[in-house]
Amino acid sequence: MLIVGAKGFAKEVLEVLYQNNQTENVVFYDDVNDDAPEFLYDKFRVLKNTIDVCAYFESVDNQFTIGIGNPKLRKILVTKFEKLGGVFTSTISPKASIGNFGNKIKPGCNIMTGTIITNDITIGEGVILNLNSTIGHDSSIGDYVEVSPGVNISGNCTIGNFSILGTNATVLPKIVIGQNVIIGAGSVVTKDIPDNSMAVGIPAKIIKALDPIEL
Repeated sequence: MLIVGAKGFAKEVLEVLYQNNQTENVVFYDDVNDDAPEFLYDKFRVLKNTIDVCAYFESVDNQFTIGIGNPKLRKILVTKFEKLGGVFTSTISPKASIGNFGNKIKPGCNIMTGTIITNDITIGEGVILNLNSTIGHDSSIGDYVEVSPGVNISGNCTIGNFSILGTNATVLPKIVIGQNVIIGAGSVVTKDIPDNSMAVGIPAKIIKALDPIEL
């Protein structure tokens, strides 16, 4: 498995691979930070150019995941690494609790330790469900949504593509959050939030319009 990124969240993805006994062929990728080491933890090689990535995909393993938390950047990187021959792959902690009925999880998700997913839930492509987050029944989480640690999404909620829910935010039942929405940390969402908005507070109120995402 290639983990795109070699800083913060990438290290948490590594821990999930360790939990699954999948660290044998793990490498990282970082062509941005000048201080990126040759090996992370003196064990895992850090690739720094796409020539090495292509060689890895062809000779070792074509699976990759994204170890970066920005939804738009995640999508851009997925497109880049798929063109290099990679297969976008989910990493799911065995310490997450996932219901046994009616759930659909699309490729490339990072489902971290302590996450709880009940039943009849759809998780879109490239979603992050971070530490100790919970998703209630009959909810739909759009592509490239980032759910931060401790977020609680109640049942029958819809979260639009590329939205970010800050740490410990709470979404009450039957709420619809649009695409490209940012919910501030600790906020409680009691009403629907339209596309391209930032909302914060208890109850969450819109404080800013966001530019639409262009890819």
